[in-house]
Amino acid sequence: MLESKMNWLVNNQLIDEPTNIHSSPIVNRMLAKRKIHSKEEAESFLYPTKKQLYDPFLFDEMDAAVSRIQKAIQTNEKVMIYGDYDADGVTSTAILVSVLRKMGADVDYYIPNRFTEGYGPNELAFQAIKAHGVGLIITVDNGVAAPKEAKLARELGMDLIITDHHEEQDELPESVAMIHPKLSADYPFNHLAGAGVALKLAHALTGELQDDYLALASIGTVADLVPMVGENRVIVKEGLKALTYTKMPGLMALKNIGKLKGPMTTENIGFVLGPRLNAVGRLQDAGLAVDLLLEDDAVLAAEMALEIDQINKERQKLVQQIFEEANEMIETNYLDDHVLVIAKEDWNPGVLGIVASRIINKYNRPTLMLSIDHTQQAAKGSARSIPAFDIFKHGMELKHLFVHFGGHPQAAGMTVRIDDIEELRLELNRKAASELTPADFHPTLQIEEEINWEEVDMDFPELVEMLAPFGMNNNRPVFQINNVEIKELRKIGAKSNHLKLTGLVGDKQLEAVGFQIGDVVDRLSMGSKIDLAGEIQINEWNGNRKLQVLLKDLRCNEWQLFDFRGKRFTLPPTISPDELAAIYFQPENKPQESKYLTVHAESINEFDQLNERKHILIHDLPNSLEELEGVLGRLSFHTLYACYQIERSSYFERFPSREVFKDLFKTIKKHQVIQQQQRHLLAEAKKMSEDDLDFILQVFFDLDFVKIVDGDIFYIDQTEPKQLSESVTYQQRLNRIKMEKTLYYSNYNELKEWISMRRGRQGKEGVVLHGL
Repeated sequence: MLESKMNWLVNNQLIDEPTNIHSSPIVNRMLAKRKIHSKEEAESFLYPTKKQLYDPFLFDEMDAAVSRIQKAIQTNEKVMIYGDYDADGVTSTAILVSVLRKMGADVDYYIPNRFTEGYGPNELAFQAIKAHGVGLIITVDNGVAAPKEAKLARELGMDLIITDHHEEQDELPESVAMIHPKLSADYPFNHLAGAGVALKLAHALTGELQDDYLALASIGTVADLVPMVGENRVIVKEGLKALTYTKMPGLMALKNIGKLKGPMTTENIGFVLGPRLNAVGRLQDAGLAVDLLLEDDAVLAAEMALEIDQINKERQKLVQQIFEEANEMIETNYLDDHVLVIAKEDWNPGVLGIVASRIINKYNRPTLMLSIDHTQQAAKGSARSIPAFDIFKHGMELKHLFVHFGGHPQAAGMTVRIDDIEELRLELNRKAASELTPADFHPTLQIEEEINWEEVDMDFPELVEMLAPFGMNNNRPVFQINNVEIKELRKIGAKSNHLKLTGLVGDKQLEAVGFQIGDVVDRLSMGSKIDLAGEIQINEWNGNRKLQVLLKDLRCNEWQLFDFRGKRFTLPPTISPDELAAIYFQPENKPQESKYLTVHAESINEFDQLNERKHILIHDLPNSLEELEGVLGRLSFHTLYACYQIERSSYFERFPSREVFKDLFKTIKKHQVIQQQQRHLLAEAKKMSEDDLDFILQVFFDLDFVKIVDGDIFYIDQTEPKQLSESVTYQQRLNRIKMEKTLYYSNYNELKEWISMRRGRQGKEGVVLHGL
């Protein structure tokens, strides 16, 4: 058996399937599950256009913002775009700097240093900006949580326009205009990213939606993981087109360094462009990323893109190092915590959000990663959470423990006084313990529907792709495929941490790959039937196109048999010795210096923890099938390793016929006594081995046909005939042959079927079956 790593939730909601929307039933079902039932709704969803974007002047204070910016341009007043250091922040910054430059504004940008200033406005930055003669600050992707800094701006004689999308806090800042989708009563869409809000301001200023700005806004929207619905679908759909054909030197250089060709996808942004733009601000000043996006010279842009790529590689190494350190701390000190609060000196705060996400992927618990700075007597870091625990809400309830705090329900940034870290850990764990259930700590996988693989054709992935762009609230559909018979399963990748699977569903072959799940190869045996959950795609290689499943998870409801009969067994590295118990039958065969629990078959009732062991190893052969049946009946293992050997086989030895028994009996009766030294002569005369002779004589001894005194054989007159089967020795030999045939010389399927019929039978019907 192999349990799925996630809880599969199949979208089996009852739907009134729409008619005449699309020719494909699967497309119709997927649309209906997204509450789309009319042709008009389907057209809008499947084919979004710029016309679907809302009028930017629906924002409550857009008029005021545009008027103030136009005044700054007319009076040649210095304008500062105050951005943020993540991909959403730098693309937002690039959009407004670019549009204002084209409008003739005297504009520059400022992005706070993640390490020395932290997120959002700060007083020293505003004072420095004022010293440069700036009269108007426009924040992008920040500002809603800065009432104190807004007040300072007014005192310094600077006007402030805030464009943001983050959660508001207790007090709103004063500003000339607040462009925030959730704070504008008349604006119909609440889920714009920071770049989306900046795009709206650019649209209001110029009266048009330029492709360059759509391309930048699509990067910020995808990278910031906002819901891929409504206007965000339009921004990303149109932005991906613009990104595909962009002539912006910075974007072209970034695509080139990431080896991106052909139509751009959200995956290209999420795994190639976004991480590189994010990496700059995680390790140093984010200005390099903004400069790249604004650069007009292709040569300079290529140099900057190469530098950013190197920074990203450094970021990857740093993330891995911190992840390993944090993992060790969790395993040692915090394994029982509901919320993981992990703090250590000298961690780079810029990558802690990524590490927190990786920790959640492994432990599925809300995670705060903090870097301790003793010079500041504070720790700065990031939090990521699970769906059932709103980290922003709970953080706000503990605001007194934070120096700075802000974010979303599933992600937050913060600064904490060192002396308050332990109290923060205790309070968050107290809240989680009272609010969360065990099920909340088990990740869920949304399944679009169960499908019959035999009905999937090469057009299927293209039909699914019609629902793109995919993202939050419109995830790429994951399909469940049942009863896949494993034909080939192997680890792939430099670290052997991925898997390649070939299987059969009915008569149709299925190929699948799974990343970061190579460990399941050690837990599944060939021929097993499994259920898969994954994305269905086209794999194209050297001009050949074929269907492929990108695995998200898999499960197997069958127990697994690994056949090491006559082979050397080595415990797979992904199986912990604590999960396995070895059972032996012959005392002389007890495993020596074993790392795992070893139990003699006669003692299994004394080991209650045996049923806690999911993996059982049979180390040697029993004396009889009944002996093994008694063991199997008491166990409910997930995996069984058959690891026994045979040094001398009874199965292939010649079993004396009844005529041989008769002939030897007559000879002994005739001579009455066979002396010990005559045995080998008798064996030669009867053309049998001395072992066969000893076996037959032992049978005669069991039946009282002879007696043996000091090795000599004496005939005993018998008044009653007896059957050979009444001999214990004869029965033992038959049972040994039967046992070897069943347990050693059977094929894989025969052995598994035999064990299956006896596994965990104790307490069930008392019928005992022998043989195959």
